[in-house]
Amino acid sequence: MPAKRLIFLGPPGSGKGTQAQRLAEQRGLVQLSSGDVLRRERQEGSPIGKQAARYMDAGTLVPDDVITGVMLAAVGRLPAGTGFILDGFPRTVPQAEALDRGLRDLALDIDAVVDFKLDDDEIIRRIEGRRVCTSCATTYNVSFLPPKEDGRCDKCGGELFQRPDDRREVIVTRLATYRAQTAPLIEYYSRRGRFHTVDSASGADAVQAAVARIVEAAGRG
Repeated sequence: MPAKRLIFLGPPGSGKGTQAQRLAEQRGLVQLSSGDVLRRERQEGSPIGKQAARYMDAGTLVPDDVITGVMLAAVGRLPAGTGFILDGFPRTVPQAEALDRGLRDLALDIDAVVDFKLDDDEIIRRIEGRRVCTSCATTYNVSFLPPKEDGRCDKCGGELFQRPDDRREVIVTRLATYRAQTAPLIEYYSRRGRFHTVDSASGADAVQAAVARIVEAAGRG
């Protein structure tokens, strides 16, 4: 199968990151998560990381020019012919428009856009219970994917922590911001075709199967 270039949309906690990771491993694609890219910049203390930190801690979206520049640079560094999944980017119409221009400059196009749907109550439950290993970044959930030993990673024994942006008050702000700023993006991609919706309330395997069907058909015709 030719390499696919995909966009995964959906509110935080909708499962798009998990599905992107699964698909990347199965299909040999590169998962480019906006959150991971920005957190890496922040941890390294880069100027753009410091700039993004105050928005991330407040639960508001990082400005368009900051995130767009980071993500296009990440795409541009990929070897020729590499398929990728843009996970959590773009989030606004200006970002999408800038992405389109940047991809044209690289002679690339998007094969499919997948939007993961989930109601806010379930999203809050999922995110609030998330814990991440300080050493290897493995993710757990105290509600439905707990570690064997409370507070310790199964893989490396590292300490688990709750990210600052996973607190309930921040989650509520993130969701409100997402709904307000990203709703027009759904319309943008719906008008352009190659847009698909997946119900994230079903089990992870069912969601994975639905995504696989979309990817198989992507780019045909």
